[in-house]
Amino acid sequence: MRIPRLRFPNHIMKKFLSPLVAAALLGGFVAFNAACSSSATRESTGEYIDDSAITAKVKAALIHDETVKAGQVNVETFKGNVQLSGYVDSSAQKMRAEELARGVNGVSQVTNNIQLKANNP
Repeated sequence: MRIPRLRFPNHIMKKFLSPLVAAALLGGFVAFNAACSSSATRESTGEYIDDSAITAKVKAALIHDETVKAGQVNVETFKGNVQLSGYVDSSAQKMRAEELARGVNGVSQVTNNIQLKANNP
C-alpha cells in the first residue's frame, strides 16, 4: 500500500511558513537576549567583562603597592562591587588594600572581608 503525498500550493505554504519562520526567529532572539541580560544574581556579558577588568586593575594596584602583599588578598567583583578577602599580617595592610580598591575606576563599593593572621596587631 502506498501512502499518498500531500501537496500544497505555494501560496498556502508561504501563508503558513512565514509566521513559523518569524516565530522561530523571534524565539531565537528572545533566548539570545535572555542569555545576555543581567539579573540580581547574574551578570550580563558586558558586566562580566567590566568586572573582570576591575578585578585585574585592583590586583595590579595591590601588586604595585609596597605595603600590601598581593598574594595574601583575594579580589572578586560583581556588578562593580569589589570584595576583598584573605589573611594579612597587619591592620595597615588591610586598610591599604581597601584604600587601593576604592581608588580603582569603576568600583562602586568595596566590602573588606580581609582577616588578620593570628598573633598580629
